[in-house]
This record gives sequence, C-alpha cells and structure tokens, in this order.
Amino acid sequence: MRNQRQVVDYALQRRALLAAVRSGRVGDHEVCDASPYLLRAAKFHGRAGDRACPMCRRAPLTLVSWVYGDELKHVSGSARTPAELTRMAALFAEFTVYDVEVCRTCHWNHLVLSYVLGTGEPQPRRPRRTADQ
Repeated sequence: MRNQRQVVDYALQRRALLAAVRSGRVGDHEVCDASPYLLRAAKFHGRAGDRACPMCRRAPLTLVSWVYGDELKHVSGSARTPAELTRMAALFAEFTVYDVEVCRTCHWNHLVLSYVLGTGEPQPRRPRRTADQ
C-alpha cells in the first residue's frame, strides 16, 4: 500500500491479551466475540492471513480493512478490499484504515494495524448550492 502514514502496530497489545487468556485472567468468551457484521465482512471483503488463529489453532485468520474519514461520507465505517483501498488512496486526501484479524471458526478478532492513507492534499472545496441556484 502506498502513502501509508501514522502507522500503529498493535502486536504488543495482542500479545498481552493472549497471555492474559492463557493465564486464565481473561476468558475465551471475552475474546472470541466477533459480531455477525464483522464475520460477514471477513467473508466478502477479507483477505487470507499468513498465520493460524491463536485461539482455536485450526483455521487461518482473515484480515479485514475498515475505513473511516470525514471525507468518505457514507463509505466511512465500511470494509474494503485492498484494490478498493488503492483506488481510494488516489481519490481522497486522508482517511484511516484499521486492519482487524478475524477467525471465522471461533470468532477471535483483534485490531492488528492502523494507518492513514490518501493523497495528503486537501480537496478543493466546491461552493455550496443555495435554494435559488
């Protein structure tokens, strides 16, 4: 992905959560709680991850990219494929992408990475239309 800025990796947080689950401080039901909307997004917009689920250790993880930004209007808060992210990065000045790993078998989910994409240049504002125009 080109133009990635402000990258935040959540690997340490993930590692701490898995340690808490293995020690018994956090229950499996608390971390395997993916919503039906997230599972559906993983099915239709996700891409195959390169590692197995840390909870069930059977199924491969699926990565889902969620986009948020004021400039995106109604698209904000939706899952997008890598091809769509590339196209959007050329069209919009700035939006944030959150990559979430999901196990479609046991419903494990965790935020993996967040970053900002876009051209970095503010879009020219169009004059607002009034009722008499």
